[in-house]
Amino acid sequence: MVQYSKKIQAVPEPTIRRMPSYLAFAEGLLRKGQQFVSSTQIANYMNIDPTQVTKDLSYTTIVGKTRVGYEVKAIVDVLSEFLGFSVMDNAFLVGAGSLGSALLHDSGLNHFGLKIEAAFDINPSTIGRKINDVEVFHIDQFRDLAQELNVIMGIITVPAENAQTVADLMVAWGIKAIWNFTPARIKVPEDIIVQNTTLYSNLAIIFNKLHQERREE
Repeated sequence: MVQYSKKIQAVPEPTIRRMPSYLAFAEGLLRKGQQFVSSTQIANYMNIDPTQVTKDLSYTTIVGKTRVGYEVKAIVDVLSEFLGFSVMDNAFLVGAGSLGSALLHDSGLNHFGLKIEAAFDINPSTIGRKINDVEVFHIDQFRDLAQELNVIMGIITVPAENAQTVADLMVAWGIKAIWNFTPARIKVPEDIIVQNTTLYSNLAIIFNKLHQERREE
């Protein structure tokens, strides 16, 4: 049984961050033909407390059945819609270097509702190329193409020292949400959504823990 709440609740960011993992786990179970899953099973997969799973899923108002658990297909369907993965959103990427190219080659983004319509750069050797069928344009064409295609999401994969300049241009050209892959912390107006994804920060955490273990040996 699946119910939808009529009242929109503010969902904590840690909950949002866990939900894609719930979805991936449920999709795996669905492929295996499993119909129901308990909060304990999900919690064991996530290595968290079952009460946290119950609380997280309550934001979607998916209702479990006593002694049976949650319907796996309901988790997949509801979370896909709740997280925005069931509707395709278009984005522009600025910075078609190594990291940008890797994202352009990541066809899995389409599965999560993101389609990169075009890429932009200033490198003459890159402009005009197609990377995984996505054409690379000069940055000067960003504004007109964004208006033409009604794109309001931008992805920044330029060198860190250029990130703020690109962010400023994106905001001026009508972008409302920015996914920033650089270590720089860009400053934008309050009404612009920014999500920072810094690979180097995660690497620093790994190295710190690894080196700490070596120091303790």
